[in-house]
Amino acid sequence: MNDELNYFVHETAVVDAGAEVGEGTKIWHFCHIMSRAKLGKGCSLGQNVFVADDVILGNNVKVQNNVSIYTGVICEDDVFLGPSMVFTNVINPRSAVVRKSEYMQTMVGRGASIGANATIVCGNDIGQYAFIGAGAVVTRDVPDYALIVGNPGRQIGWMSRSGQRLEFDGSGRAICGESGEQYVLEGGVVVATT
Repeated sequence: MNDELNYFVHETAVVDAGAEVGEGTKIWHFCHIMSRAKLGKGCSLGQNVFVADDVILGNNVKVQNNVSIYTGVICEDDVFLGPSMVFTNVINPRSAVVRKSEYMQTMVGRGASIGANATIVCGNDIGQYAFIGAGAVVTRDVPDYALIVGNPGRQIGWMSRSGQRLEFDGSGRAICGESGEQYVLEGGVVVATT
């Protein structure tokens, strides 16, 4: 860590003046953080990560190699962004048409994980603790705790806060095999009860 900073920036990374970076955050090789980006405490940005203006990353966000986080993306605390996953911010881009006024917001809820090479089409929110499988293409909002796979992304189940598949019994109850936390499924909505 640099003695003047309370976070780490690798010598090959660029953090533009004005960017807000939280205590204990680590910014690794060849990253670029733009001036109006906000990164929380304890984040980790792997090699070749780009963070655009007005992006907000909460605390303890883990960004793996080769991820670009464009204007309009907000990640709450404890989000995991897998290697080479993709965010978009314009629904119909053209090189010859300027659409900066049309950037759409994408919210990634607390504790959500997005797998390697997944694509999140802009304007679609990812619920808390949702799990987006590797290579999935998200084209609509994702509920809390949902497990999404495929192209286009489809829900095939539910995940616990610990990232374990939940199996609901006939009464709509499930227990996470790792943490012991209990969950209830009612009306297509999962709620943690402990």
